[in-house]
Amino acid sequence: MNLNSYNQKNLYGLENEFYDFVKLYNNKKLPNKILLSGQKGIGKCTLSYHLINFILSKNEKFSYSLENFTINQENKSFKLIQNGSNPNFNLIDVNTDKKKIDIDQIRNLINNLNKSSLNSKPRFVLIDNIEYLNLNSINALLKTLEEPNENIYFILINNNQRINPTISSRCLNFKISLTNEKILTISNKLLNDNIYNLINKDLLNYYFTPGKIYNLVKFSKEKEIDLSNININSFLSLLINKTYYKEDNNVKNIVYDLVESFLLKKISIIYSDLFSYFLKRINDTKNFNLDEESLFIEIKSKLLNG
Repeated sequence: MNLNSYNQKNLYGLENEFYDFVKLYNNKKLPNKILLSGQKGIGKCTLSYHLINFILSKNEKFSYSLENFTINQENKSFKLIQNGSNPNFNLIDVNTDKKKIDIDQIRNLINNLNKSSLNSKPRFVLIDNIEYLNLNSINALLKTLEEPNENIYFILINNNQRINPTISSRCLNFKISLTNEKILTISNKLLNDNIYNLINKDLLNYYFTPGKIYNLVKFSKEKEIDLSNININSFLSLLINKTYYKEDNNVKNIVYDLVESFLLKKISIIYSDLFSYFLKRINDTKNFNLDEESLFIEIKSKLLNG
């Protein structure tokens, strides 16, 4: 099971949004600085890769299929992006060993963009998780965003997080969303199964975008956890007791997401103070590399056993 956006040859649920971008490009009105905002896991990055392939694969063999909204796996531009050697594509994201997008990544990007293009095709910069740009990275990026070189397009991905206003003000913001019905339909297609056969409805209420659901099921299969017979409290307690979050950042993010969703859905007189307290604790732990184990143990003690 692999849901990396650059591997997704099929586009599900965002066909209308994709076609709107295609029309803008064909009419020579596609903005050169695009901000895609929406929940993490709804397909913003996959949408970006499809748009990029549609443009780069023009006049190539095995070009993009608008009829089926699919990328041909034999397409040259697709293959080059997959192996990280496409001269018309630059990806910036948080490195696995980092918590932020650091300034060296942006400096390398700028140096690359200042070099002469190897062909006449457009060049694309995809910056995923832009909420993780640090201040130095933002300052380094601003000038390039303000005055991009000719025929360069920036696509920035924001997961509904607060971002630096100087970045957002320089981009045209497109808000991407999915209905609950579409989320279920997409999840079923990605998993090739009925999601209600795989995940307890109680747990599903707290974790509801196709990408997140897919990764949750993938994790559960790896650890042989039956998600169809477990609720939110029991699942979070299991993750914390087994310290699975120490093995994989994706699991750590699952814990954070579930706790934040749990708090949002349980807000009441009893939980209001705890919500503010734990939200601050979570943000501080993420931003300042604080001890995660003590945070999760406290969450279990005060939220799950209370």
